[in-house]
Formats: sequence, C-alpha cells, structure tokens
Amino acid sequence: MAPVRYLETGVLYRADNLQRLREFPDDCIDLIYLDPPFFSNRNYEVIWGDEAEVRSFEDRWEGGVGHYIDWMRHRAVELHRVLKPTGSLYLHCDPSASHHLKVMLDGIFEPPGAFRTEIIWKRSSAHSDTKQGRRQHGRIHDVLLFYTKGEEWTWNPLHMPYDQDYVQSFYKHVEPGTGRRYQLGDLTGPGGASKGNPEYEVMGVTRYWRYSEEKMQDLVDQGRIVQSKPGTVPRQKRYLDEMPGVSLQDIWTDIKPLGARAAERRGYPTQKPEALLERIIESSSDRGQIVLDPFCGCGTTIAVAERLRRHWIGIDISPQAVNIMKLRVDQEGANARVEGLPKTIEDLRELGPYEFQNWVIERVQGVQRRMKSGDMGIDGWSFLERLPIQVKKSDRIGRKWIDEFETAIGRTGKHKGFFVAFSFGKGAVAEAARSKGTATAVHLVKVEDLLRVADLLEAAEMSNQAVDLSNEVPDLLALFDGVRSRARRRAWPDPPPRHSSKDLISSVRAETPGEIS
Repeated sequence: MAPVRYLETGVLYRADNLQRLREFPDDCIDLIYLDPPFFSNRNYEVIWGDEAEVRSFEDRWEGGVGHYIDWMRHRAVELHRVLKPTGSLYLHCDPSASHHLKVMLDGIFEPPGAFRTEIIWKRSSAHSDTKQGRRQHGRIHDVLLFYTKGEEWTWNPLHMPYDQDYVQSFYKHVEPGTGRRYQLGDLTGPGGASKGNPEYEVMGVTRYWRYSEEKMQDLVDQGRIVQSKPGTVPRQKRYLDEMPGVSLQDIWTDIKPLGARAAERRGYPTQKPEALLERIIESSSDRGQIVLDPFCGCGTTIAVAERLRRHWIGIDISPQAVNIMKLRVDQEGANARVEGLPKTIEDLRELGPYEFQNWVIERVQGVQRRMKSGDMGIDGWSFLERLPIQVKKSDRIGRKWIDEFETAIGRTGKHKGFFVAFSFGKGAVAEAARSKGTATAVHLVKVEDLLRVADLLEAAEMSNQAVDLSNEVPDLLALFDGVRSRARRRAWPDPPPRHSSKDLISSVRAETPGEIS
C-alpha cells in the first residue's frame, strides 16, 4: 500500500505494525521508542491471549534467533524510513539478542545516520540463582540501543545528582548559617594577558583575572570571594545547589523497576516504568514533536508523551492492549481515536475464538475467567452480580450446549447465566425458555444485539447524554449493568487471563466450526 501524504496523531492502531508503518509518509516521526518482545521471553510473551498476538508470536519464533532478526529487520527498515532526518530511535532489548539487533540496525542506519549509544538500564537488584543450579552471572540489566537518522538530532541535556562520595570529596565546605555546601574555585584567568584577561588588584593580590573588575566587585559584595588569610590568592565559592549535576551517562541505575503494587501498574508483565520513558522523551524530543511506539503494550510511552505535551502514535496487534491504552491515555486528557478494533458483525467473525471471547467480556465490562482449561464452560463473569458468561464464536448453537451450561451455572451456585453466540437453533431457544422456571436460568444473547446495545451505550457515554433502552430485552440489559453503572472514568480492568502458548496456538490453527448442534 502506498504511504499517505499526511499523518494523524493521537491515534491508537490495532494492527500489525509492519502493515501500518507502510502507510505512513516518509520523514514524519521525531522520536521512536520500541520495546519489542525479548528473544529470551519467547515462551512467555503472549500477554493478552489474543489470536492476532499468537499468530505474531508464531511468526517471530519458528526459526530461532535468525528468523527473529529477519522479522525485526522488516520493521526496522520502515521505522528508519518514517523517522525525520533529525529524528532518534531507541530500541529496548535484553542481552540475549542485543548484539544481533545492533548488527541489524547498523546495516540500516548508514551515514549520515549512526549508532550513538548503548545504554545499560539496571532493571533489578542483585539476585542469586546458584541454589537453583544457575552456572553463570546474574542478569540484572536491559539494553537500549540509541540511533539517529542524521548528523543533527534533537538533544536536551539531562543531569543527574552527584553521588555522595563526590560531594564529600569536592564540596567539603559548609557555609555557616545557611548550611550550603560549596567548593573553592580558581579565579585567575587562564593564559594571562595573552588571552586578554584583565590585570588588577583584589584583596591585596594582583593577578590576571577571569572576570572584569565590575564583575569581581559584585562577587565580593555577594560574599562569594574567599581569602583564607592575608596575601593568599582569593578563590570563588561555587555552591553545590547551583550546579546542574553530572551529565546523564550511559549506565542508568537510578530508575527502579515497577513493583507489583506500583500505582502505574496495568497488569502487563513486561511493563516499563514511566520514569524510564520520561528520560528518553525529555532528552530526545521537544514539545509538539511526534513520538511513535510501534509495540505499545499497555501504553506507557504514549501516556508519558501526552503528559509531556508531545504528539504521539501507538500501535499494537492486541485488541485487549489497545483497549487498555485507550483507557490509560484518556486519563491524561487525550481522548484518543482508535482504529482497527472490530465494529461490525463481519469484523467479529474474523477474530479468533479467544480474541472473540475477550472482546465480548471486555465489551460488557465483565471479568475474564482466570483459567481456561477445566473452566466448566464458563468464560467470564458479569460485572455486578458476577453471573457466569459463556461465549461461542458460532452460529446455530444447539440444545446440548445449553444443557451443559445449565449444569455449569448450578456448580457455581448462581441462579442464572448468559450464553453469547451469533445465533441459536430452535432446540437451544426451547431449552433456554424451559430453564427460566428453574434455579439455573440461561439467557441467550445474540452478538448482533450485544453489539447494538454496546454501541448505543458508548455513544451515550461519549456525548454525556441519556439513551433510550426501553425497547431492549431486560435479560440483555442485565449483561450491561457494569457499563451502565460505572463512572465515566472507569476503573482499570483486571489483567487478562493467562493462557498457555500451546493452547493459544492450537486455537489459532484449529478451524472454528460454523455450527454447533
């Protein structure tokens, strides 16, 4: 597809980033941060359980590290193309593949572009796995590879506080009364008269000085010139609290990883701290410039970019991830636009079974069931009453599925449950009707009805207006209690259920039956 000639920001794309990047114009992005799946995490990187994510998982890992690098190279070529001549790229990786990735990027960022820095981020404290049989050094760092497309790039110098050993050694003087630390600096002019430095007397001492007489007298009046005893060369007080600190170096040990209870935690196992992205965005972009994250995950990059008044674009292949990002960045005031999420019945039929299931549960703001194997036919729970929900990506659901769901409802101790599918056969409708007079009532919900009510509620929320649902079936509306009762700024959804890679890949590969009788 030919690239478009304009670029819209404040957008979240649910898409394969390679396909989406090919639609971007050349030279349009100021800063790219990407945190792709680490090669060492290939057995654990299915985060949300979406089929699209699993298909991407298979694409990356089936050929080992060489296949992984080829998969990354196609994307890196497009990232280089969309980067402005003054733009920068940070690739976040781990030591297991950083050397392969650097060689790959070196071949793409040719002069005038170039590799600039390898940054080491200490992501955890020291730990020892020796007792578990580990026979190598502990791994406690990640790698960030910093590249620029041209010889000039946006750069805002950042500084870090001096360490205590440095302070004690070089700022050993403490001013009485204020408690301010300072060091004494040379006042003489380097090169003397040959460099144009003025000669005059200060406190009985004549030298070539680095300041004019007027400037020197001003410093004397401020008490910033010190003479330890008569006849010694005066020196200048340089206060610690007026120093910018040490320039940011390429080993970062001050940014801690996210704790399990951190306020910014979003249930994403490889989530990076906001402080890390703040440092990258502040140093390598200006307000109003465009930041891109093509592996956006839970949206840390775009949330920080929004807060720092940058324009941004986020891409992720997982619908669940995009929903999380939308919620997160909107809390920063963004009102992000989303593209690529399913909007029609045809879109929903294109989803894989787990993807479809996640969409249904998230749409009614229910709770995903944590376990997928041995789940008794229950895929999630409604919001308020925690009533069981079963989801089938099928048409003409038959009676036996309703019978089995009734049994599952009974095992939970609940009085009713919801069965969601594209359509139901006569036997299923009759059995559901019969169950209404029992202690385990089954309410049938067609996907087209669910989609219609969800769209009505979403439109009402966006416009802050009431919506007329008087013609809707009460059983259907009961499934949307969570959507109708939660405040506009919703609580964060629970983290998605963990699926084994084996189950998910089998789900992707299996043909979904068009009818279950």
